[in-house]
Amino acid sequence: MDVFECIFTRRSVRKFLEVPVEWDKIGYILEAGRAAPSAGNLQSWKFIVCTSGNQRKALAEASLGQSWMEKAPVHIVVCSEPKKVEMFYGIRGERLYSVQNTAAAVMNMLLAAQAQGIGGCWVGAFDEDMVKRTCGIPEIGRPQAILCFGYPEGKTKDPGRTALYTVTFVSSYHGRIADMNKMMGYPSHKLRKAISSGKEALEKSSSALDKLIDTGKKLTQRKKKNK
Repeated sequence: MDVFECIFTRRSVRKFLEVPVEWDKIGYILEAGRAAPSAGNLQSWKFIVCTSGNQRKALAEASLGQSWMEKAPVHIVVCSEPKKVEMFYGIRGERLYSVQNTAAAVMNMLLAAQAQGIGGCWVGAFDEDMVKRTCGIPEIGRPQAILCFGYPEGKTKDPGRTALYTVTFVSSYHGRIADMNKMMGYPSHKLRKAISSGKEALEKSSSALDKLIDTGKKLTQRKKKNK
């Protein structure tokens, strides 16, 4: 799965099979989070892996009672260390960069899960104090997200996205693009995929035609020999 397919096919999954996620796959997810960019390369994050039923239930209760979370076999609580970032970047580091750092790690982890056929969901609505008690998070840490992972039960529908031209400006806010398709070339993933599928179909057809021609030549040569 290439990076574009991974990005465009990722969904927020809230229904999971009762199948455990292999630890090597969890390891790849964690490594992807660790590889994320961060302000000053401070890597101001901590990842807490939770797999026990009691702990997952407690996290679901802390997340405003989102009971579906309990069925996800793996929860990863992503924490930031705001004071660490504040030491280098002041109040902006504490309030913004520390959040951005963990958000980058979270997105990497969700994509790493998707690439391995594992469904994931980013949960941000929770009682921080309850999550801290559940996971034994000290004062220096602040929970920023709970990621739920597991093998998806069925397919999740595409929630849809706004058109590219409605969210893209050039040079300034509200700087509109007259012809987005012409400027961007092929911004549509579906269009790229259709083109790629078309090329593959043509290549297969060409290969089949070559084989047919080769077979015809061989038959013609045999007939000539028999004469």
